[in-house]
Amino acid sequence: MKKIRAAVTGIHAWVPDYILTNQELSGMVDTSDEWIMQRVGIRERRILKGEGLGTSDLGEKAVKGLLEKTGTSPDEVDLLICATITPDMAFPATANIISDKAGIKNAFSFDLGAACSGFLFALQTAAAYVETGKFKKVIVVGADKMSSITDYTDRTTCPLFGDAAGAVLLEPVTEDYGIMDYIFRVDGSGRKHLYLKAGGSVRPASHETVDNKEHFIYQDGQVVFKFAVSNMADISAEIMERNNLRAEDIAWLVPHQANLRIIDATGRRMGLDPAKVMINIEKYGNTTAATIPLCLWEYEPRLKKGDKIILAAFGGGFTWGSVYLIWAYDPE
Repeated sequence: MKKIRAAVTGIHAWVPDYILTNQELSGMVDTSDEWIMQRVGIRERRILKGEGLGTSDLGEKAVKGLLEKTGTSPDEVDLLICATITPDMAFPATANIISDKAGIKNAFSFDLGAACSGFLFALQTAAAYVETGKFKKVIVVGADKMSSITDYTDRTTCPLFGDAAGAVLLEPVTEDYGIMDYIFRVDGSGRKHLYLKAGGSVRPASHETVDNKEHFIYQDGQVVFKFAVSNMADISAEIMERNNLRAEDIAWLVPHQANLRIIDATGRRMGLDPAKVMINIEKYGNTTAATIPLCLWEYEPRLKKGDKIILAAFGGGFTWGSVYLIWAYDPE
Protein backbone atom coordinates (compact mmCIF):
# COMPACT_ATOMS: atom_id res chain seq x y z
CA MET A 1 0.00 0.00 0.00
CA LYS A 2 1.39 3.38 -0.99
CA LYS A 3 2.12 5.97 1.67
CA ILE A 4 -0.49 8.70 2.05
CA ARG A 5 0.95 12.17 1.83
CA ALA A 6 -0.63 15.56 2.45
CA ALA A 7 -0.58 17.78 -0.62
CA VAL A 8 -1.42 21.45 -0.97
CA THR A 9 -4.31 21.49 -3.45
CA GLY A 10 -5.29 25.15 -3.19
CA ILE A 11 -4.18 28.44 -1.71
CA HIS A 12 -5.71 31.84 -1.15
CA ALA A 13 -4.74 34.97 0.79
CA TRP A 14 -6.25 38.28 1.74
CA VAL A 15 -4.81 41.66 2.73
CA PRO A 16 -6.62 44.80 3.93
CA ASP A 17 -7.09 47.74 1.58
CA TYR A 18 -5.33 50.34 3.74
CA ILE A 19 -1.66 50.83 2.80
CA LEU A 20 0.65 52.31 5.44
CA THR A 21 3.65 53.71 3.54
CA ASN A 22 7.10 54.61 4.81
CA GLN A 23 6.29 58.22 4.01
CA GLU A 24 3.28 58.13 6.34
CA LEU A 25 5.33 56.41 9.05
CA SER A 26 7.96 59.13 8.83
CA GLY A 27 5.28 61.59 9.97
CA MET A 28 4.59 59.44 13.05
CA VAL A 29 8.13 58.59 14.20
CA ASP A 30 11.69 59.69 13.43
CA THR A 31 12.33 57.50 10.38
CA SER A 32 12.50 57.66 6.60
CA ASP A 33 11.91 55.53 3.54
CA GLU A 34 15.66 55.28 2.96
CA TRP A 35 16.38 54.20 6.56
CA ILE A 36 13.71 51.47 6.50
CA MET A 37 14.57 50.17 3.05
CA GLN A 38 18.28 49.92 3.84
CA ARG A 39 17.72 47.98 7.06
CA VAL A 40 14.77 45.70 6.32
CA GLY A 41 13.62 46.21 2.73
CA ILE A 42 10.01 47.21 3.53
CA ARG A 43 8.33 50.05 1.65
CA GLU A 44 4.70 49.58 2.73
CA ARG A 45 2.43 47.32 4.76
CA ARG A 46 -1.33 46.61 4.93
CA ILE A 47 -3.31 47.59 8.05
CA LEU A 48 -6.76 46.32 9.06
CA LYS A 49 -8.89 49.35 9.92
CA GLY A 50 -12.35 49.31 11.45
CA GLU A 51 -13.98 49.03 14.84
CA GLY A 52 -14.25 45.50 16.18
CA LEU A 53 -12.22 43.84 13.41
CA GLY A 54 -9.61 41.25 14.34
CA THR A 55 -7.54 38.34 13.12
CA SER A 56 -10.63 36.19 12.50
CA ASP A 57 -11.84 38.72 9.93
CA LEU A 58 -8.56 38.38 8.04
CA GLY A 59 -8.79 34.59 8.28
CA GLU A 60 -12.43 34.52 7.23
CA LYS A 61 -11.63 36.33 3.97
CA ALA A 62 -8.76 33.96 3.18
CA VAL A 63 -10.76 30.82 3.99
CA LYS A 64 -13.90 31.86 2.09
CA GLY A 65 -11.75 32.70 -0.93
CA LEU A 66 -10.02 29.32 -0.67
CA LEU A 67 -13.31 27.41 -0.47
CA GLU A 68 -14.70 29.23 -3.50
CA LYS A 69 -11.51 28.86 -5.50
CA THR A 70 -11.20 25.11 -4.88
CA GLY A 71 -14.91 24.36 -5.19
CA THR A 72 -14.96 23.04 -1.64
CA SER A 73 -18.14 23.05 0.44
CA PRO A 74 -17.69 24.24 4.05
CA ASP A 75 -19.41 20.98 5.09
CA GLU A 76 -16.58 18.94 3.54
CA VAL A 77 -13.87 20.40 5.79
CA ASP A 78 -12.69 18.00 8.51
CA LEU A 79 -10.28 20.24 10.42
CA LEU A 80 -9.13 23.87 10.49
CA ILE A 81 -5.95 25.01 12.21
CA CYS A 82 -5.14 28.69 12.65
CA ALA A 83 -1.55 29.77 13.27
CA THR A 84 -1.60 33.14 15.01
CA ILE A 85 -0.08 35.16 17.85
CA THR A 86 -2.78 37.83 17.68
CA PRO A 87 -5.94 35.88 18.51
CA ASP A 88 -9.23 37.74 18.67
CA MET A 89 -9.30 36.91 22.39
CA ALA A 90 -7.68 34.53 24.86
CA PHE A 91 -10.52 32.12 24.23
CA PRO A 92 -12.31 30.79 22.30
CA ALA A 93 -9.73 29.92 19.66
CA THR A 94 -9.65 32.20 16.64
CA ALA A 95 -9.86 29.03 14.54
CA ASN A 96 -13.31 28.39 16.07
CA ILE A 97 -14.42 31.91 15.14
CA ILE A 98 -13.07 31.63 11.59
CA SER A 99 -14.89 28.32 11.18
CA ASP A 100 -18.16 29.89 12.31
CA LYS A 101 -17.78 32.93 10.03
CA ALA A 102 -16.89 30.72 7.06
CA GLY A 103 -19.81 28.36 7.65
CA ILE A 104 -17.64 25.35 8.53
CA LYS A 105 -19.85 23.23 10.78
CA ASN A 106 -18.52 19.64 10.64
CA ALA A 107 -14.87 20.29 11.51
CA PHE A 108 -13.04 20.72 14.78
CA SER A 109 -10.53 23.53 14.94
CA PHE A 110 -7.82 24.97 17.14
CA ASP A 111 -5.10 27.63 17.25
CA LEU A 112 -1.37 27.05 17.14
CA GLY A 113 1.09 29.67 18.39
CA ALA A 114 4.69 29.59 17.20
CA ALA A 115 5.09 33.21 16.07
CA CYS A 116 6.63 33.54 12.61
CA SER A 117 7.17 29.76 12.39
CA GLY A 118 3.50 29.16 13.17
CA PHE A 119 2.35 28.44 9.63
CA LEU A 120 5.04 25.77 9.16
CA PHE A 121 4.28 24.12 12.50
CA ALA A 122 0.55 24.17 11.70
CA LEU A 123 1.15 22.84 8.18
CA GLN A 124 2.99 19.78 9.45
CA THR A 125 0.45 19.25 12.25
CA ALA A 126 -2.32 19.27 9.65
CA ALA A 127 -0.33 16.92 7.40
CA ALA A 128 -0.09 14.39 10.22
CA TYR A 129 -3.90 14.28 10.42
CA VAL A 130 -4.19 13.81 6.64
CA GLU A 131 -1.58 11.04 6.66
CA THR A 132 -3.76 8.96 9.00
CA GLY A 133 -6.13 8.45 6.09
CA LYS A 134 -9.13 9.66 8.11
CA PHE A 135 -8.99 13.35 7.17
CA LYS A 136 -9.72 14.27 3.57
CA LYS A 137 -9.83 18.06 3.61
CA VAL A 138 -7.88 20.12 6.13
CA ILE A 139 -7.41 23.89 6.06
CA VAL A 140 -4.38 25.65 7.52
CA VAL A 141 -4.67 29.39 8.10
CA GLY A 142 -1.80 31.75 8.90
CA ALA A 143 -3.28 35.04 10.10
CA ASP A 144 -2.08 37.94 12.21
CA LYS A 145 -3.26 41.46 12.91
CA MET A 146 0.18 42.67 13.93
CA SER A 147 -0.96 46.30 14.02
CA SER A 148 -2.87 45.40 17.20
CA ILE A 149 0.38 44.78 19.13
CA THR A 150 2.63 47.34 17.41
CA ASP A 151 3.69 50.56 19.15
CA TYR A 152 3.57 53.29 16.51
CA THR A 153 5.81 55.51 18.63
CA ASP A 154 8.65 52.94 18.56
CA ARG A 155 10.76 53.57 15.46
CA THR A 156 12.59 50.24 15.83
CA THR A 157 9.52 48.01 15.51
CA CYS A 158 6.66 49.96 13.90
CA PRO A 159 8.10 49.83 10.34
CA LEU A 160 8.30 46.04 10.43
CA PHE A 161 4.80 44.65 10.71
CA GLY A 162 1.60 44.40 8.69
CA ASP A 163 -1.72 42.54 8.72
CA ALA A 164 -2.69 39.64 6.44
CA ALA A 165 -4.00 36.08 6.23
CA GLY A 166 -3.28 33.13 3.98
CA ALA A 167 -4.92 29.71 3.85
CA VAL A 168 -4.11 26.40 2.18
CA LEU A 169 -6.17 23.27 1.57
CA LEU A 170 -4.46 19.94 2.29
CA GLU A 171 -5.75 16.71 0.79
CA PRO A 172 -4.40 13.12 0.72
CA VAL A 173 -2.44 11.83 -2.28
CA THR A 174 -0.57 8.59 -2.90
CA GLU A 175 1.73 9.99 -5.59
CA ASP A 176 5.07 11.57 -4.74
CA TYR A 177 3.70 15.06 -4.17
CA GLY A 178 2.96 17.04 -1.04
CA ILE A 179 4.90 17.41 2.19
CA MET A 180 7.97 15.22 2.04
CA ASP A 181 10.00 16.20 5.10
CA TYR A 182 10.36 18.80 7.86
CA ILE A 183 12.80 19.91 10.55
CA PHE A 184 11.62 22.08 13.46
CA ARG A 185 13.58 23.53 16.36
CA VAL A 186 12.95 25.80 19.37
CA ASP A 187 15.09 27.59 21.95
CA GLY A 188 12.95 28.99 24.76
CA SER A 189 15.84 31.02 26.15
CA GLY A 190 15.25 33.40 23.26
CA ARG A 191 12.02 34.57 24.86
CA LYS A 192 13.73 37.54 26.50
CA HIS A 193 14.81 38.93 23.12
CA LEU A 194 11.46 38.88 21.28
CA TYR A 195 8.19 38.80 23.18
CA LEU A 196 5.03 40.48 24.42
CA LYS A 197 5.67 41.20 28.08
CA ALA A 198 2.15 41.55 29.47
CA GLY A 199 -1.30 40.14 28.88
CA GLY A 200 -0.59 36.54 29.84
CA SER A 201 -0.92 34.68 33.14
CA VAL A 202 2.51 35.81 34.41
CA ARG A 203 1.74 39.49 34.00
CA PRO A 204 -2.00 40.07 33.51
CA ALA A 205 -3.27 43.35 32.12
CA SER A 206 -3.36 46.22 34.60
CA HIS A 207 -3.11 50.01 34.63
CA GLU A 208 0.62 49.58 35.18
CA THR A 209 1.15 47.26 32.20
CA VAL A 210 -0.85 49.54 29.91
CA ASP A 211 0.94 52.67 31.11
CA ASN A 212 4.29 50.96 30.58
CA LYS A 213 3.34 49.91 27.03
CA GLU A 214 3.92 46.26 27.87
CA HIS A 215 1.23 45.02 25.48
CA PHE A 216 3.36 45.85 22.44
CA ILE A 217 6.08 43.83 20.72
CA TYR A 218 9.54 44.03 22.30
CA GLN A 219 12.47 43.03 20.13
CA ASP A 220 16.21 43.11 20.67
CA GLY A 221 16.89 43.60 16.99
CA GLN A 222 20.60 42.74 16.83
CA VAL A 223 20.27 39.49 18.79
CA VAL A 224 17.21 38.38 16.82
CA PHE A 225 18.90 39.20 13.51
CA LYS A 226 21.98 37.16 14.42
CA PHE A 227 19.96 34.13 15.52
CA ALA A 228 17.62 34.34 12.51
CA VAL A 229 20.39 34.60 9.91
CA SER A 230 22.27 31.57 11.19
CA ASN A 231 19.40 29.29 12.15
CA MET A 232 17.03 29.86 9.22
CA ALA A 233 19.87 29.44 6.75
CA ASP A 234 21.34 26.38 8.48
CA ILE A 235 18.06 24.50 8.80
CA SER A 236 17.24 25.12 5.14
CA ALA A 237 20.63 23.73 4.13
CA GLU A 238 20.12 20.79 6.52
CA ILE A 239 16.82 19.73 4.97
CA MET A 240 18.38 19.89 1.51
CA GLU A 241 21.26 17.66 2.61
CA ARG A 242 18.94 15.18 4.34
CA ASN A 243 16.91 14.79 1.15
CA ASN A 244 19.89 14.74 -1.22
CA LEU A 245 18.78 17.96 -2.87
CA ARG A 246 21.14 20.20 -4.78
CA ALA A 247 20.56 23.88 -5.49
CA GLU A 248 19.62 23.06 -9.08
CA ASP A 249 16.89 20.68 -7.84
CA ILE A 250 15.08 23.43 -5.94
CA ALA A 251 12.46 25.38 -7.86
CA TRP A 252 11.70 27.85 -5.06
CA LEU A 253 12.71 28.93 -1.59
CA VAL A 254 9.77 30.43 0.31
CA PRO A 255 11.32 32.27 3.26
CA HIS A 256 9.58 34.04 6.11
CA GLN A 257 9.44 37.73 5.17
CA ALA A 258 10.98 39.51 8.17
CA ASN A 259 14.10 41.16 6.82
CA LEU A 260 15.50 41.26 3.31
CA ARG A 261 19.05 40.66 4.57
CA ILE A 262 17.95 37.46 6.37
CA ILE A 263 16.20 36.27 3.20
CA ASP A 264 19.30 36.95 1.07
CA ALA A 265 21.57 35.15 3.56
CA THR A 266 19.35 32.07 3.53
CA GLY A 267 19.31 31.91 -0.26
CA ARG A 268 23.11 32.24 -0.41
CA ARG A 269 23.60 29.52 2.22
CA MET A 270 21.51 27.18 0.04
CA GLY A 271 23.47 28.17 -3.07
CA LEU A 272 20.32 29.35 -4.84
CA ASP A 273 19.99 31.75 -7.73
CA PRO A 274 18.22 34.84 -6.27
CA ALA A 275 15.55 34.39 -8.96
CA LYS A 276 14.43 31.24 -7.12
CA VAL A 277 13.67 33.09 -3.88
CA MET A 278 10.11 34.31 -3.30
CA ILE A 279 10.09 37.89 -1.98
CA ASN A 280 7.19 40.25 -1.32
CA ILE A 281 8.39 41.90 1.90
CA GLU A 282 8.56 45.30 0.20
CA LYS A 283 4.77 45.37 -0.24
CA TYR A 284 3.53 43.71 2.96
CA GLY A 285 6.23 43.77 5.64
CA ASN A 286 6.31 41.05 8.28
CA THR A 287 2.82 39.56 8.62
CA THR A 288 4.15 36.83 10.96
CA ALA A 289 2.21 33.56 10.40
CA ALA A 290 0.80 34.88 7.11
CA THR A 291 4.06 35.62 5.26
CA ILE A 292 4.67 32.17 3.74
CA PRO A 293 1.13 31.49 2.46
CA LEU A 294 0.98 35.10 1.23
CA CYS A 295 4.12 34.46 -0.85
CA LEU A 296 2.79 31.16 -2.21
CA TRP A 297 -0.48 32.85 -3.18
CA GLU A 298 1.26 35.67 -5.06
CA TYR A 299 3.62 33.29 -6.85
CA GLU A 300 0.99 30.59 -7.50
CA PRO A 301 0.70 31.41 -11.25
CA ARG A 302 4.42 30.61 -11.58
CA LEU A 303 4.31 27.29 -9.69
CA LYS A 304 4.24 24.00 -11.60
CA LYS A 305 3.28 20.48 -10.62
CA GLY A 306 6.42 18.69 -9.45
CA ASP A 307 8.25 21.83 -8.30
CA LYS A 308 10.49 21.08 -5.32
CA ILE A 309 10.01 23.82 -2.76
CA ILE A 310 11.67 24.66 0.56
CA LEU A 311 9.71 26.68 3.12
CA ALA A 312 11.73 28.30 5.93
CA ALA A 313 10.94 30.49 8.92
CA PHE A 314 12.36 31.92 12.14
CA GLY A 315 10.28 33.51 14.88
CA GLY A 316 9.88 34.54 18.49
CA GLY A 317 10.23 31.81 21.03
CA PHE A 318 12.78 31.26 19.49
CA THR A 319 11.21 28.96 16.90
CA TRP A 320 12.53 27.99 13.51
CA GLY A 321 11.99 25.33 10.90
CA SER A 322 11.97 24.18 7.32
CA VAL A 323 9.54 22.12 5.23
CA TYR A 324 10.30 20.33 1.98
CA LEU A 325 7.30 19.87 -0.28
CA ILE A 326 6.61 18.97 -3.88
CA TRP A 327 3.93 21.10 -5.50
CA ALA A 328 0.90 19.06 -6.51
CA TYR A 329 -0.85 21.05 -9.25
CA ASP A 330 -0.31 23.33 -12.22
CA PRO A 331 -1.70 26.89 -12.34
CA GLU A 332 -5.07 27.27 -13.99
